[in-house]
Amino acid sequence: MNASDIRFATIRELAAGLRKRRFSAVELAQCALELLERVGPHYNAVAALMPERALAEAKRADAALKRGQAMAGTRDKPLLGIPYGAKDLLAARGAPTTWGAPPYRDQVFGEDATVVERLRRAGAVLAAKLAMVELAGGGGYRYPSASLQGPGRNPWNRERWSGGSSSGSGAGVGAGIVPFAIGSETSGSIGTPSAYCGVTGLRPTYGLVPRRGAMALSWTLDKLGPMARTADDCATVLEAIAGPDAGDLTSSDRRFRPLSAAAARAAVKKARVGFAEEDVADHASPEAKAALEKGVAQFRKVAGGFARATLPAMPFGPMVQSVYGAEGAEIFAELIEGPRFEELVDARQKSGLRAALDIRARDYLHAMRLRTMLIAAFAGIFQKVDVILSVGRALTATPITQRLDSPPTAGGAVAQPAKRPGNLGLIPAGNLAGLPAVFFPCGFGTDGLPVGLQLVGPPFSEALLVALASAYQRETDHHVRRPKDGLEGS
Repeated sequence: MNASDIRFATIRELAAGLRKRRFSAVELAQCALELLERVGPHYNAVAALMPERALAEAKRADAALKRGQAMAGTRDKPLLGIPYGAKDLLAARGAPTTWGAPPYRDQVFGEDATVVERLRRAGAVLAAKLAMVELAGGGGYRYPSASLQGPGRNPWNRERWSGGSSSGSGAGVGAGIVPFAIGSETSGSIGTPSAYCGVTGLRPTYGLVPRRGAMALSWTLDKLGPMARTADDCATVLEAIAGPDAGDLTSSDRRFRPLSAAAARAAVKKARVGFAEEDVADHASPEAKAALEKGVAQFRKVAGGFARATLPAMPFGPMVQSVYGAEGAEIFAELIEGPRFEELVDARQKSGLRAALDIRARDYLHAMRLRTMLIAAFAGIFQKVDVILSVGRALTATPITQRLDSPPTAGGAVAQPAKRPGNLGLIPAGNLAGLPAVFFPCGFGTDGLPVGLQLVGPPFSEALLVALASAYQRETDHHVRRPKDGLEGS
């Protein structure tokens, strides 16, 4: 079996191949490890290979397959034998967990994060830790090179950025190195790499996925979620990792289960979609505009109906920066005030972390008060529409050498005063409110780079979001397009 045989396959396709004995889980793991070792470095996507663990878990999966534990197909254990990568802020027993930062390059934990443990129980095969921006971008960073592995390179153009801070997760899935990955989002770190790399990402409701064993950047904002080739694959992973955890007191008692095919069709048909035309008309870059317009037009043919819906006028960027800045400074205070702080890569990030130590309690509490007002505003919006549709990012991936005018975790493009703001602040606003979102590709810019859309819904509406994105993906082929990186035989 050659690695190119399984590259870009979906979870469902790989699961079908395992059930039909076209290949074994060990062969699948070996192919994934080869891709990670051979292709991964071209994108600075891999933090650490895990061959011993991967092959051991694959052998257990083959034994389970042989015993017939997966004879019911993808319903009972759809992840059995499927390789994946985890963002390097998730603890994995015995492997380095560096948080992308030089001061932690030798850090090793003795137990798995809850998400990694649940995926192991589901039969998934952990093949690698994937690269990330140092400390998940805490403090704000000026250049994509703020990582132990260097700048995340985009599978569609290696001189463009894969997006932060889940840079390796976006590139790994986008380049077909792993069929799915776990990323994290505080304010944009699943959405940005999904949009830039042309993959599907799912940010769950705050608390739906436990965070025990994950690096904390912001206690009240951090979320863990899947990135994959399709919305259905994201749902498969989310079902395995969601649910309460006694080790994480912020976790919800809710679980996740996708809608049945009939229920999904009915939900899509009657869904009320909120949209603001200025998100594309006023804010899309020249390269991205036509593809985003076409993507929205295609989505109109899928969903039940559109209505105008806009966010309240609030300073979403400064709000989210105040929250994660103050919380992150407390989390990393020992590092900031210690001797290894200067080992961090990015000068802007270091100055941002230092400055965050001095955020006034009044500013933090003001942001939190505005946050409650925002949550109430969203509740009002969702009485009129079921979901909000907007751009994933209003532009295509930026050059890896380009200075970042604002941290990617701050939510993306900044509205110009003369322009209607629309819902361009949906990433920071949605994160502040703890709302779920699905990001999915909708075409390609004139520069050949992917562009995508996002859907945001009320708390615990993941099933509807998946149903809508999946319906869109059944009618389009943007998500199955593959980058031609010339590395197939390298």
